[in-house]
Amino acid sequence: MANRRKSSARKTRLLRAVKSNRRVPAWVMQRTNRAVTRHPKRRTWHRGHLQL
Repeated sequence: MANRRKSSARKTRLLRAVKSNRRVPAWVMQRTNRAVTRHPKRRTWHRGHLQL
């Protein structure tokens, strides 16, 4: 779907989903002695779909 067909509210929600899909920062892993290595809400574009 082209960008010009998306409403601005939908773009905002998609952008938020993209931002929240990042990995755990390296400094967090270092600070917790690698106790936290995974992001529990991580999503793959192919498998997980968004409820927009």
